[in-house]
Amino acid sequence: MEKFDQIVANAFGFNALQIGLPAWDFLRNNRIRSKLILTDESEKNVTLANQPKIIHGRLDQLPFPNCSLDLVILPHILECSQDPHQILREVERVLVYEGRVVITGFNPNSLWGLRNRMPFLNPWMPIHHRNMVSVRRLKDWFKLLSLDIDRGHFGCYTPACQSEKWLKRWDFMNKAGDRWWPVAGGVYLLSAEKRARGMHLVGPLLKKKRKKPLANRRPAIISQRDITQLFNIENG
Repeated sequence: MEKFDQIVANAFGFNALQIGLPAWDFLRNNRIRSKLILTDESEKNVTLANQPKIIHGRLDQLPFPNCSLDLVILPHILECSQDPHQILREVERVLVYEGRVVITGFNPNSLWGLRNRMPFLNPWMPIHHRNMVSVRRLKDWFKLLSLDIDRGHFGCYTPACQSEKWLKRWDFMNKAGDRWWPVAGGVYLLSAEKRARGMHLVGPLLKKKRKKPLANRRPAIISQRDITQLFNIENG
């Protein structure tokens, strides 16, 4: 939540949307006035005090017009969807240019992700490793869309253990993870902005003064006094 608060605090505009997880208000630190939480029909009865308004609908068909939202948050939604690429396409469609999308997910290449793939052990993570969306995969999808990553964070570098005692013993890995193994965090957070592809800023054109052809140039007028001084310098 701390990383979410830092990123969304700098997002400005008129409309912000959180997709999924209505029990958590990830927009709490954002100053946009119009905030909504979109959830599917299976979570109709979720209500919290002092939270944004909750609406219900399909996550892969957002009920918003094109270029209408300034901020969209996807907390562990892509990995819980049957068609995550379609959700991301919808997010890109409804975002305004220079709008921001913030995505979190479980890293399949982390120690926790590797532990989740061991067939002889019970999985601890709530998401199956086949449904996890890696950072590399997200970058490929961003290339197909008009989204450019501007910042990212990883967290949870400790080995896969459930005991609080061992989690405290391995806590030093969380402090050194960003420096020594930054892409091995169990959870990632990516922030991207929507860009206009193929567009360039056009400023006022400065017309250069064209040099006149030699034939059209007027000859310099030299007086008799200038000629006399010139000869005097050469003969002097």
